[in-house]
Amino acid sequence: MIEILSMTGCGYARMQCGNSIVTIEIKSVNSRYLDANCRMPRAYSRTEDRIKAALGKVASRGKVDIFVSSEPLPGNQNAAAVLDEGYLASYLECLKRLRDEYGLKDDISVMTVAQNRDVFMPAANAELTPDELWEQIEPCVNEALGGFYEMKKTEGARLSGDILSKLDVIDAIVSKIEAAAPAVVEEYSKRLTERIEEMCKSPDYDKTRIIEEVAVFADRVAIDEELVRLHSHMSQFRQMVKNSGEEPCGRKLDFLLQEINREINTTGSKCTDAEIAKLVVDAKSEAEKIREQVQNIE
Repeated sequence: MIEILSMTGCGYARMQCGNSIVTIEIKSVNSRYLDANCRMPRAYSRTEDRIKAALGKVASRGKVDIFVSSEPLPGNQNAAAVLDEGYLASYLECLKRLRDEYGLKDDISVMTVAQNRDVFMPAANAELTPDELWEQIEPCVNEALGGFYEMKKTEGARLSGDILSKLDVIDAIVSKIEAAAPAVVEEYSKRLTERIEEMCKSPDYDKTRIIEEVAVFADRVAIDEELVRLHSHMSQFRQMVKNSGEEPCGRKLDFLLQEINREINTTGSKCTDAEIAKLVVDAKSEAEKIREQVQNIE
């Protein structure tokens, strides 16, 4: 069973990976799909696909930014930097094109080039295969993702509690509507009876018109079906929040909430009673609050 997870979260890890201190930060916000963006030194770019694959195990939706940085291990006498000569040649060629094609001032110098940190990489990393590099950085990735997942889970539990409490408020409002409905029907029935009696006194009363009046009455005051469907939708919604099953349920909850809103709106359009109209407004207000929270659920 998958717990309710928030799409927002963050994770952090910092540890020694080989001859470097690696720091990984993860942040996410809402998104319709999983959109991962990795920012890291070129020395670690060979691990990007594996980091994204690991992310996919703890997140299915959200815009996720992953920041990877590294620094030499303090006091490491064997630490050495080497030039990434392939990247350096390409970088210099781009700078020359900027100079020649756009007439820019030629101020290319050692310090200009050195400002691009990707020109250098730890000598130890340059000698590693992608598998060996991943083996070094994987524990740091897993720790950051673990913290990221725990925050998503904690926030998801808070969202679940808030949503369920607001659903209880809607339940209470619907109960008040159900209690008020018979009196509304009785009042409307009384007015209809008076209307029919008045029409029957007329020597040229139209029987068809009376039937039409009765049909309109039945359609206006009959909210039983709407309330039954509303209870059914809310029951499904509550069950899904408590037990989301084997896959993330954010989109399903959003769909069910649309149906809940539809039944609330239909109930309001059928009843002209001031008390029920106020209750419908209150229910719609709570449903809107739930909708805002559901937008955060994965």
